[in-house]
Amino acid sequence: MTDYHFVYKDVEGASTQWDDIQRKLGNLPEKPPAFKPPPFTPAPDPDSLPKDKDWLDSKNEDELEDLEDDLDDDRFLAEYRKKRLAEMKETAKVLRFGSVVPISGSDFIREVSQAPPDVWVVVILYKEGIAECGVLMQCIEELATRYPATKFVKIISTDCIPNYPDLNLPTLLVYNNGAVKGNYVGLRSYGRRCTPEGVALVLCASDPVLNDGQNRNEQSREAVIEGVRRKFIEKVVADHEDRDDDGSSSD
Repeated sequence: MTDYHFVYKDVEGASTQWDDIQRKLGNLPEKPPAFKPPPFTPAPDPDSLPKDKDWLDSKNEDELEDLEDDLDDDRFLAEYRKKRLAEMKETAKVLRFGSVVPISGSDFIREVSQAPPDVWVVVILYKEGIAECGVLMQCIEELATRYPATKFVKIISTDCIPNYPDLNLPTLLVYNNGAVKGNYVGLRSYGRRCTPEGVALVLCASDPVLNDGQNRNEQSREAVIEGVRRKFIEKVVADHEDRDDDGSSSD
């Protein structure tokens, strides 16, 4: 004969009278509180949020475009929407680079000579296997990231200028509005050590070549130079501290 054993389970949190007596006597631990789910809080309706400056700031460009007809009754918000859209489009137009782009000889006129008048183009002529080219390339790659409103391109020297002597490598050419504005041959132009800061100072010595997209005028050039000088001083101090630490640890 099969023996069946049934286990009956009450609702969660329930207890018997016997259990309650045992808890009063201290023979059983306190009964845990019954589980209660957190109260339901519906997500805020985007359409119910107050339509103010902060509300517009939270919108992306596509969302601002879609709001054109919804803000006609609020002149301030309509004007602020136009301002935000203009800022976004200007930022997108300015921050269009940010890396060193390889080009070929057939690309040069389109990518460099015919670049828009408001764009400064820095061209590095190089060849693989030349150590000095690698040193300058590292500096240029860092500057390209730091100043995304400036266009940086690289091209193998003989693709750009046939029979260009390797002795002149690396060479930097600076273009603006279709004209050559600067020509820097070798590493000697940047001081005893070729650093991103040293290259930036040379590039901005007379023209606002480097731009981070915040300003597009002569004041921006001065800001770049001041920032570069500050970074240069910070690096010099850090190098001295590292040497001092190494000297003290070896004593």
